[in-house]
Amino acid sequence: MKKIEFGLMTFADAAPETVPGKGINAHQRIQDLLEEIKLADELGIDVFGIGEHHRPDYAVSSPTTVLAAAAAITKNIKLTSAVTVLSSEDPVRVYQQFATVDAISSGRAEIMAGRGSFIESFPLFGFDLNDYDQLFEEKLDLLLQINRSEKVNWSGKLRAPIHGLGVYPRALNGEIPVWLAAGGTPASAVRAAKLHLPLMLAIIGGMPRQFTPFIDLYKKSALENGVKPEDLQVGINNHMFIGENGEKAADDFFPYYAQMMDRVGRSRGWQPMSRDQFEYMRTPEGSLMVGSVEQVVEKILYEHRLFGFTRFFAQASLGFVPHEMTMKSIELFATKVIPEVKRRLEIEN
Repeated sequence: MKKIEFGLMTFADAAPETVPGKGINAHQRIQDLLEEIKLADELGIDVFGIGEHHRPDYAVSSPTTVLAAAAAITKNIKLTSAVTVLSSEDPVRVYQQFATVDAISSGRAEIMAGRGSFIESFPLFGFDLNDYDQLFEEKLDLLLQINRSEKVNWSGKLRAPIHGLGVYPRALNGEIPVWLAAGGTPASAVRAAKLHLPLMLAIIGGMPRQFTPFIDLYKKSALENGVKPEDLQVGINNHMFIGENGEKAADDFFPYYAQMMDRVGRSRGWQPMSRDQFEYMRTPEGSLMVGSVEQVVEKILYEHRLFGFTRFFAQASLGFVPHEMTMKSIELFATKVIPEVKRRLEIEN
């Protein structure tokens, strides 16, 4: 059986500032976030990911800055974006920033590239949404070239060309691992496969089994494009909150989760989150991993049977859940859930 990595990720939700022009809430959220990453490292979690957003309800617009701070206070945990919104970034700076995190962390940096689920960065950095797909395609191509080669020769339609210039510093171990993040679009699966990139799928609602054709397409396409079976890497990401008692955990978590989903959903035409909908997603075959240790263990094992993932990401720091509750959930994930999942997988295989 392939080695499975277990990770945590967050978008670092933070209440919008109440004092105009001040970053008080962002300051506290980032301090809490660094504590979460340090705890995850101390408890042996494999990887921690931080999202990029440009909205008042998220504290991190520059994941590499926070990852660099985390690199200085951790020893073993891999540090990645989740995701880098590559369409509105410059690939040269992306590589340089992550190579710097790589140097600080002694080779623990990773990049998770995606198009992002929000569009605020496009007008902010002067990009045209009509170029949404082409921007990502071109910039991903450039990033991968920079990652492979110190000197770069590249040209595209939406960015100035690079003629034989070097990009520095370089990654400690030759290349920075790059994952492609996707939300379930078949074209994303095929793109990742053709580029021989690991694929990370976010499952934030509904039934996970509906994504099996997507993962199957990725695996089939990757093998057809020359990826060896032993080199296939698939990641799955779910929302998670764990408590000692499953029903109490659900009761404690629901108000924060509903508030978060409603906040995001207002701009997308979603109906307000009901408790019935929440409980439907908590069912054994649902996407929401909220409950006791045993309930979460069973759901991770279920998804492993569906997808055969090699990396499992728990978005276990989300919404405006109090820091103490998040820290306890992370502790249970690391000390109870992960060891039991590993034990059960060894028995099953």
